[in-house]
Amino acid sequence: MHHELILILDFGSQYTQLIARRVREQGVYCEIVPFHYALEKILEKNPKGVILSGGPNSVYEADAPQVAEDFYAQINAPVLGICYGMQLLAKDLRGAVSPSEKREYGRAKLKILIGETVMFEGLPRSLDVWMSHGDHVTRLPAGFRTTATTGDVITAIENAERRIFGLQFHPEVAHTPLGKEILRNFLFEICRCRGDWTARQFIAEEVEKIRCLVGETDNVVCGLSGGVDSTVAAVLVHEAIGIRQTCVFVNNGLLRSDEYEDTLKLYKEKLHLNVRGVDASHEFYAVLKGIADPELKRKAIGRKFIEVFDAEAKKIGGVKYLVQGTLYPDVIESVSLRGSSVTIKSHHNVGGLPEKMNLKLIEPLRELFKDEVRLIGKDLNIPDEITQRHPFPGPGLAVRILGDITEEKVKLLQKVDRLYIEELRRFKLYTKVWQAFAVLLPIQSVGVMGDFRTYEKTVALRAVTSTDGMTADWARLPHDFLQAISSRITSEIRGVNRVVYDISSKPPSTIEWE
Repeated sequence: MHHELILILDFGSQYTQLIARRVREQGVYCEIVPFHYALEKILEKNPKGVILSGGPNSVYEADAPQVAEDFYAQINAPVLGICYGMQLLAKDLRGAVSPSEKREYGRAKLKILIGETVMFEGLPRSLDVWMSHGDHVTRLPAGFRTTATTGDVITAIENAERRIFGLQFHPEVAHTPLGKEILRNFLFEICRCRGDWTARQFIAEEVEKIRCLVGETDNVVCGLSGGVDSTVAAVLVHEAIGIRQTCVFVNNGLLRSDEYEDTLKLYKEKLHLNVRGVDASHEFYAVLKGIADPELKRKAIGRKFIEVFDAEAKKIGGVKYLVQGTLYPDVIESVSLRGSSVTIKSHHNVGGLPEKMNLKLIEPLRELFKDEVRLIGKDLNIPDEITQRHPFPGPGLAVRILGDITEEKVKLLQKVDRLYIEELRRFKLYTKVWQAFAVLLPIQSVGVMGDFRTYEKTVALRAVTSTDGMTADWARLPHDFLQAISSRITSEIRGVNRVVYDISSKPPSTIEWE
């Protein structure tokens, strides 16, 4: 089945993925492609509408990102320019764009001008919006009219006859409270979308695709991590071909307390997957011995995982396909924005496996965002303990222990982490944060316990709120919770006498410490 498509041309905005997520939330399928995506390929896709994203450049810079010269003449679909996208279409269609006297960043009050405009249909005449720009449109192209302003700034323009629209603000961010309704007007009133993108349809179509791809006899191997993405991918493939998929769940010794045993049991008894558990924890500890550098730790873990997984896959025999839980952000972040010379991020779920094992890839989730994967998982009857699980890094606790890795340190951090998660659940806070974990610091401090002076380890607790992990804010956990968890850790875990709470957001910090 061919879904109706909204195509987003990416000009480098930090919010491009958010645009896509907001479109998908309306039940409309969309794809992100680089701004230099060939015009003939755009036309082949026959999109219902095209969105030009924001971006960090000025449209008058020598190397500013551009669309094809005859883009507006050739495209047979409505076009919406957001921020840089609006400035670009204004310039391209012979309007004028000028630098602002000061950069407009943050909340602003938008005033919709008198007159009918489908883009703002059904909305109040005054709206809170989020601005982020240094240039602004100062002269409209012929045939356009201004539909909204913020102070003296032209904030929304349109040529309804040509179906070209521009918004200087960002409707996709949460700081524009009615942005969802604005995008909805574009999708349904202007592009005439039906909204045929649903979890149930996706499952049925993907299962059929996998059956056709794998055929009646070929075997498939899947590397499970215990997380949402790999589990949902495995269950989808299981729906298609059953026991011809063999899942391999490796215990690297760096999982949470009891996670290996509990998750393996869930895979077998609740999800009925054909899964093999491999406890290779001591092999991983051996290759990590004496390594303190975070990147070297990641590489050592990746190499050892490949060795263990490869050995197990060879035992299965006749395997032609490898299942990976690659998500859409992995795909689009590995596409160069400027061309073949610059890559934002190379994606790898099971680093190096496809090349080393010479297997064909099955990536059933490569068109989905994390929140969509959770919805798919729910429709596949995967328990909440998997679908609602916080993100967990591939190298596991190795990047939450600063410094070298020992089995003793891992066991200590596992105990701290278990208490932390227990208390979050007891206080009904676990599902209110995006991610929460403990970090074992390479420092000791003086403490007093009873009549004794102690010199023991310090742990840092981290909890963040986010929608996709690209940006995150530190969670304002209640003081009574922080008091309770600090007391439990220092009372129940020998070797820790100090607990600190991390109040850094992303940016400037990352979510993980390493």
